[in-house]
Amino acid sequence: MSDTPPHTGSPTTHDTDLIIIGGGPAGCAAARMAASVGMRSVLIEPDTLCRNLYRIPVLNNVLGGCTSGPELAGSITTELKSTELCRLEFGHYAVDLRADDDHVTVTLDTGTRLTAPYAVVATGVGPLQPRDAAWITAPSGLTLPPLWQAGADDAEGRTLLVLGGDRPIGTFLRAHPTTDTRLLVAHPEADEYKTEEIRDDPRVALLPVEHLTLHPLEGVTVTAQTVGRDGGQRTVTADAVYICIGSAPTAPSGDLDRDADGYCPPTGQHPRIIVAGDLRSARFQRIMTALGSGSEAALHAYYAARELL
Repeated sequence: MSDTPPHTGSPTTHDTDLIIIGGGPAGCAAARMAASVGMRSVLIEPDTLCRNLYRIPVLNNVLGGCTSGPELAGSITTELKSTELCRLEFGHYAVDLRADDDHVTVTLDTGTRLTAPYAVVATGVGPLQPRDAAWITAPSGLTLPPLWQAGADDAEGRTLLVLGGDRPIGTFLRAHPTTDTRLLVAHPEADEYKTEEIRDDPRVALLPVEHLTLHPLEGVTVTAQTVGRDGGQRTVTADAVYICIGSAPTAPSGDLDRDADGYCPPTGQHPRIIVAGDLRSARFQRIMTALGSGSEAALHAYYAARELL
């Protein structure tokens, strides 16, 4: 006798049992959990499954023995592509999400509409830019590369000005332990606690600032004027500049309840919309918590469909 739970038996008026928006760790975990309890799902991902994992060269805080983001992404992708009850919709965006009393409707960028009894929203976050930070003044329209895009060749023998003290700095340093580089990390007071893991690295010079003005990027060096928390001014120069000031939620428009920062806390959402992963809060942006919340979201939909919540 099979141990696979019976199919949930979606009404023929719906396209699937569960729509999952976002193919990161949370969305993939939701799809796997849904399949394990017999629920069909459609997973919508505009790019590549677990695409952000490919920017993490070193992992030391996940189960399963994976030691790099690409290794973990490959493992997750292989499992998901073999999940028969999950239909993958690659190359499409969810542009709108609407919740009714008995179903949800997701509209894709193609105009196609999908319906299901429940939806899991796990679209995660994207990198902020200087224009998003009140403590930075930069040339209009400037877009800087995030630090995770820098490789060993970009850093070797060079001084990098890093705007913001977000945690990918620690990941970068662990990924390049022998790279001879100097990181000038200009960060506001709000990032102070994030810099604890990097302050003892001899390659790091922390620059606590109240404000930083980045001069136009001309020539071979980068120049910025900083105002310290004591009011003192300083000119800093570097060979290149990268951004590391955090991320912003990337939720689709529609029936989602957002807080002041754009995150979508699980409480307060429509009963048929379940939020998972990084989209929940800045405090839960970890791979392990994303995997767990994605699995929990699928189980929530499963039990809710049976009125067991």
